[in-house]
Amino acid sequence: MSSPPSHRNGSLRLLLLGLALLAAIPAARAADPIYTTWYNNLAIKGYDAVAYFTEDAAVKGDKKWRTDWRGAEWRFSSRENLEAFQAAPEKYAPQHGGYCAWAVANDKLAGIDPAQFSVVDNKLYLNYNRDIQNKWLLERDKLIEAADKNWPALLDR
Repeated sequence: MSSPPSHRNGSLRLLLLGLALLAAIPAARAADPIYTTWYNNLAIKGYDAVAYFTEDAAVKGDKKWRTDWRGAEWRFSSRENLEAFQAAPEKYAPQHGGYCAWAVANDKLAGIDPAQFSVVDNKLYLNYNRDIQNKWLLERDKLIEAADKNWPALLDR
């Protein structure tokens, strides 16, 4: 026994709508220009981008000193650091959108551990974990060159 024509048309419309939504997923899956985790929109997992330069340390930011830049929330440990970032965000923001620099050099995207960092030629690079940081340090200059070459086309994959 077959369904009435109107029921079949409704089912066909739902199927076509579902297929259209599935087709849109790859475009929506392009990576964000600034690395944030799945559960919040914090750049550098809430750490102070300026402190890497001024204190040579990973310092947790405070939500009372925050700004939005490039689609992410940035937090700072002091009003002075917030103001420094607002005056020159490109100077303090991590390279390659704050993704793991070693991964970007290897044509991949990966998250970071804010404590695993390097400031090289006044640029901040972050890495996934201590083991990756150690690999990064062994070939840092070569990896920076590779990462710069791979970025930002890597975002579109």
